[in-house]
Amino acid sequence: MEFSIILVEPKYAGNAGAVARIMKNFGFNNLWFISPKFSIDDKECIKYSMHAYDIIKNAKILSSFDDVVKKVDYVVGTSSKVSDKDNQHVRKYFYIKEFADEIRKMEGKIGIAFGREDYGLVNEELKKCDLLVKIPTSFDYPSMNLSHAVAILLYEIYHAIQQPKHGKIIYANGKEKEMLHKFFDEFLNKINYPEYKKESTKILFRRIIGRAMLSKWEFHTLMGVFKKAIKK
Repeated sequence: MEFSIILVEPKYAGNAGAVARIMKNFGFNNLWFISPKFSIDDKECIKYSMHAYDIIKNAKILSSFDDVVKKVDYVVGTSSKVSDKDNQHVRKYFYIKEFADEIRKMEGKIGIAFGREDYGLVNEELKKCDLLVKIPTSFDYPSMNLSHAVAILLYEIYHAIQQPKHGKIIYANGKEKEMLHKFFDEFLNKINYPEYKKESTKILFRRIIGRAMLSKWEFHTLMGVFKKAIKK
Protein backbone atom coordinates (compact mmCIF):
# COMPACT_ATOMS: atom_id res chain seq x y z
CA MET A 1 0.00 0.00 0.00
CA GLU A 2 1.07 3.58 -0.58
CA PHE A 3 0.25 6.41 1.83
CA SER A 4 0.04 10.12 1.14
CA ILE A 5 -0.30 12.69 3.91
CA ILE A 6 -2.46 15.60 2.79
CA LEU A 7 -2.45 18.99 4.49
CA VAL A 8 -5.47 21.05 3.48
CA GLU A 9 -4.76 24.79 3.26
CA PRO A 10 -2.09 24.76 5.99
CA LYS A 11 -1.31 28.23 7.36
CA TYR A 12 2.02 27.82 9.10
CA ALA A 13 5.25 26.78 7.40
CA GLY A 14 6.66 25.57 10.73
CA ASN A 15 3.81 23.07 11.09
CA ALA A 16 4.47 21.72 7.59
CA GLY A 17 8.16 21.32 8.41
CA ALA A 18 7.35 19.47 11.64
CA VAL A 19 4.95 17.17 9.76
CA ALA A 20 7.69 16.30 7.25
CA ARG A 21 10.09 15.43 10.07
CA ILE A 22 7.49 13.19 11.72
CA MET A 23 6.75 11.50 8.40
CA LYS A 24 10.41 10.61 7.98
CA ASN A 25 10.54 9.26 11.54
CA PHE A 26 7.95 6.65 10.57
CA GLY A 27 9.02 5.99 6.97
CA PHE A 28 6.34 7.97 5.10
CA ASN A 29 7.50 10.07 2.14
CA ASN A 30 4.49 11.35 0.16
CA LEU A 31 3.34 14.77 1.30
CA TRP A 32 0.63 16.70 -0.54
CA PHE A 33 -0.46 20.28 0.08
CA ILE A 34 -3.82 21.70 -0.96
CA SER A 35 -3.44 25.46 -1.47
CA PRO A 36 -0.79 26.11 1.22
CA LYS A 37 -0.61 29.66 2.60
CA PHE A 38 3.21 29.78 2.39
CA SER A 39 6.04 28.89 0.03
CA ILE A 40 7.71 25.49 0.49
CA ASP A 41 11.11 27.21 0.60
CA ASP A 42 10.03 29.27 3.61
CA LYS A 43 12.78 29.32 6.25
CA GLU A 44 10.35 27.93 8.85
CA CYS A 45 9.78 24.87 6.64
CA ILE A 46 13.51 24.29 6.43
CA LYS A 47 14.06 24.89 10.14
CA TYR A 48 11.36 22.56 11.47
CA SER A 49 11.78 19.79 8.92
CA MET A 50 15.46 19.32 9.90
CA HIS A 51 16.79 16.38 7.85
CA ALA A 52 13.40 15.75 6.23
CA TYR A 53 13.33 18.82 3.98
CA ASP A 54 13.54 16.51 0.95
CA ILE A 55 9.93 15.50 1.74
CA ILE A 56 8.91 19.18 1.54
CA LYS A 57 10.84 19.73 -1.69
CA ASN A 58 9.20 16.72 -3.33
CA ALA A 59 5.70 17.51 -2.06
CA LYS A 60 2.80 17.75 -4.52
CA ILE A 61 0.77 20.95 -4.49
CA LEU A 62 -2.88 20.46 -5.40
CA SER A 63 -5.60 23.02 -5.94
CA SER A 64 -8.65 21.24 -4.50
CA PHE A 65 -9.89 18.31 -2.43
CA ASP A 66 -11.39 16.79 -5.58
CA ASP A 67 -7.85 16.30 -6.90
CA VAL A 68 -7.17 14.00 -3.94
CA VAL A 69 -10.27 11.87 -4.63
CA LYS A 70 -9.09 11.32 -8.21
CA LYS A 71 -5.58 10.25 -7.21
CA VAL A 72 -6.16 7.73 -4.39
CA ASP A 73 -8.15 4.56 -3.72
CA TYR A 74 -9.21 5.55 -0.18
CA VAL A 75 -9.68 9.05 1.22
CA VAL A 76 -9.34 9.10 5.02
CA GLY A 77 -10.40 12.29 6.80
CA THR A 78 -9.40 13.33 10.31
CA SER A 79 -11.47 15.45 12.67
CA SER A 80 -11.91 16.33 16.33
CA LYS A 81 -15.57 17.21 15.64
CA VAL A 82 -17.42 13.92 15.37
CA SER A 83 -20.82 12.46 16.19
CA ASP A 84 -22.11 9.25 17.77
CA LYS A 85 -25.60 9.77 16.33
CA ASP A 86 -26.60 7.17 13.73
CA ASN A 87 -28.11 9.78 11.41
CA GLN A 88 -25.03 12.07 11.40
CA HIS A 89 -23.28 10.20 8.59
CA VAL A 90 -20.77 12.94 7.77
CA ARG A 91 -19.30 12.83 11.28
CA LYS A 92 -19.43 9.06 11.92
CA TYR A 93 -15.92 7.92 12.77
CA PHE A 94 -13.37 5.27 13.66
CA TYR A 95 -11.19 5.75 16.70
CA ILE A 96 -7.55 5.64 15.71
CA LYS A 97 -6.93 2.14 17.15
CA GLU A 98 -9.89 0.75 15.20
CA PHE A 99 -8.61 2.43 12.06
CA ALA A 100 -5.11 1.00 12.56
CA ASP A 101 -6.62 -2.49 12.70
CA GLU A 102 -8.57 -1.86 9.48
CA ILE A 103 -5.61 -0.36 7.63
CA ARG A 104 -3.97 -3.77 7.40
CA LYS A 105 -6.82 -4.90 5.15
CA MET A 106 -6.34 -2.03 2.71
CA GLU A 107 -4.37 -2.04 -0.51
CA GLY A 108 -3.56 0.57 -3.13
CA LYS A 109 -3.20 4.31 -2.59
CA ILE A 110 -4.44 5.77 0.68
CA GLY A 111 -4.68 9.51 1.27
CA ILE A 112 -4.94 10.75 4.86
CA ALA A 113 -6.23 14.31 5.01
CA PHE A 114 -5.62 16.75 7.86
CA GLY A 115 -7.64 19.97 7.91
CA ARG A 116 -6.80 23.59 8.53
CA GLU A 117 -5.15 24.50 11.83
CA ASP A 118 -8.07 26.68 12.92
CA TYR A 119 -11.18 24.79 11.78
CA GLY A 120 -10.18 21.49 10.20
CA LEU A 121 -11.94 19.87 7.25
CA VAL A 122 -15.24 21.40 6.15
CA ASN A 123 -18.39 19.33 5.59
CA GLU A 124 -18.05 19.31 1.80
CA GLU A 125 -14.60 17.72 2.17
CA LEU A 126 -15.77 15.24 4.80
CA LYS A 127 -18.56 14.08 2.48
CA LYS A 128 -15.90 12.94 0.00
CA CYS A 129 -14.02 10.84 2.57
CA ASP A 130 -14.40 7.07 2.63
CA LEU A 131 -13.57 6.98 6.33
CA LEU A 132 -13.28 9.45 9.19
CA VAL A 133 -10.74 8.98 12.00
CA LYS A 134 -10.61 10.58 15.44
CA ILE A 135 -7.84 10.63 18.02
CA PRO A 136 -9.42 10.26 21.48
CA THR A 137 -8.79 13.46 23.45
CA SER A 138 -10.29 15.36 26.36
CA PHE A 139 -13.78 16.78 25.79
CA ASP A 140 -12.53 20.01 27.39
CA TYR A 141 -10.04 20.63 24.57
CA PRO A 142 -10.35 18.06 21.75
CA SER A 143 -8.47 19.92 18.99
CA MET A 144 -4.79 18.99 18.66
CA ASN A 145 -1.83 20.76 17.10
CA LEU A 146 -1.51 19.62 13.48
CA SER A 147 1.93 18.02 13.75
CA HIS A 148 1.02 16.28 17.03
CA ALA A 149 -2.07 14.74 15.42
CA VAL A 150 0.00 13.55 12.46
CA ALA A 151 2.56 12.01 14.83
CA ILE A 152 -0.03 9.97 16.74
CA LEU A 153 -1.78 8.76 13.62
CA LEU A 154 1.42 7.77 11.82
CA TYR A 155 2.72 5.96 14.90
CA GLU A 156 -0.43 3.82 15.01
CA ILE A 157 -0.31 3.11 11.27
CA TYR A 158 3.40 2.29 11.37
CA HIS A 159 2.86 -0.12 14.25
CA ALA A 160 -0.09 -1.79 12.49
CA ILE A 161 1.60 -2.33 9.13
CA GLN A 162 4.63 -3.96 10.77
CA GLN A 163 2.41 -6.89 11.79
CA PRO A 164 2.39 -9.85 9.37
CA LYS A 165 -0.59 -10.20 7.03
CA HIS A 166 -2.39 -13.50 6.62
CA GLY A 167 -3.83 -14.46 3.25
CA LYS A 168 -4.08 -12.39 0.08
CA ILE A 169 -7.21 -10.51 -0.97
CA ILE A 170 -7.37 -8.30 -4.05
CA TYR A 171 -9.34 -5.18 -3.15
CA ALA A 172 -11.38 -2.84 -5.32
CA ASN A 173 -9.47 0.31 -6.24
CA GLY A 174 -10.54 3.94 -6.06
CA LYS A 175 -11.85 4.18 -9.63
CA GLU A 176 -13.96 1.07 -9.15
CA LYS A 177 -15.43 2.38 -5.90
CA GLU A 178 -16.27 5.72 -7.55
CA MET A 179 -18.01 3.78 -10.34
CA LEU A 180 -20.03 1.95 -7.70
CA HIS A 181 -21.04 5.29 -6.13
CA LYS A 182 -22.19 6.56 -9.54
CA PHE A 183 -24.34 3.48 -9.99
CA PHE A 184 -25.80 3.96 -6.52
CA ASP A 185 -26.64 7.59 -7.39
CA GLU A 186 -28.35 6.42 -10.59
CA PHE A 187 -30.22 3.75 -8.65
CA LEU A 188 -31.57 6.39 -6.23
CA ASN A 189 -32.74 8.46 -9.19
CA LYS A 190 -34.45 5.48 -10.83
CA ILE A 191 -36.47 4.63 -7.72
CA ASN A 192 -37.44 8.29 -7.22
CA TYR A 193 -35.76 8.40 -3.85
CA PRO A 194 -36.78 11.57 -1.97
CA GLU A 195 -34.51 14.50 -2.86
CA TYR A 196 -34.23 15.70 0.74
CA LYS A 197 -32.79 12.31 1.77
CA LYS A 198 -30.40 11.77 -1.14
CA GLU A 199 -27.31 13.53 0.13
CA SER A 200 -27.25 11.90 3.56
CA THR A 201 -28.01 8.49 2.04
CA LYS A 202 -25.15 8.81 -0.44
CA ILE A 203 -22.78 9.76 2.38
CA LEU A 204 -24.04 6.79 4.40
CA PHE A 205 -23.38 4.46 1.45
CA ARG A 206 -19.88 5.90 0.91
CA ARG A 207 -18.97 5.31 4.56
CA ILE A 208 -20.36 1.76 4.51
CA ILE A 209 -18.32 0.95 1.41
CA GLY A 210 -15.27 2.61 2.99
CA ARG A 211 -15.56 0.42 6.09
CA ALA A 212 -16.26 -2.72 4.09
CA MET A 213 -12.87 -2.78 2.27
CA LEU A 214 -14.52 -4.33 -0.80
CA SER A 215 -12.72 -7.13 -2.60
CA LYS A 216 -12.77 -7.19 -6.43
CA TRP A 217 -15.28 -10.04 -6.28
CA GLU A 218 -17.57 -8.11 -3.93
CA PHE A 219 -17.29 -5.02 -6.13
CA HIS A 220 -18.28 -6.90 -9.30
CA THR A 221 -21.15 -8.62 -7.47
CA LEU A 222 -22.57 -5.30 -6.23
CA MET A 223 -22.12 -3.72 -9.65
CA GLY A 224 -24.08 -6.58 -11.18
CA VAL A 225 -26.89 -6.09 -8.67
CA PHE A 226 -27.12 -2.34 -9.35
CA LYS A 227 -26.95 -2.80 -13.13
CA LYS A 228 -29.88 -5.22 -13.06
CA ALA A 229 -31.85 -3.07 -10.61
CA ILE A 230 -31.34 0.07 -12.74
CA LYS A 231 -32.35 -1.84 -15.91
CA LYS A 232 -35.53 -3.06 -14.20
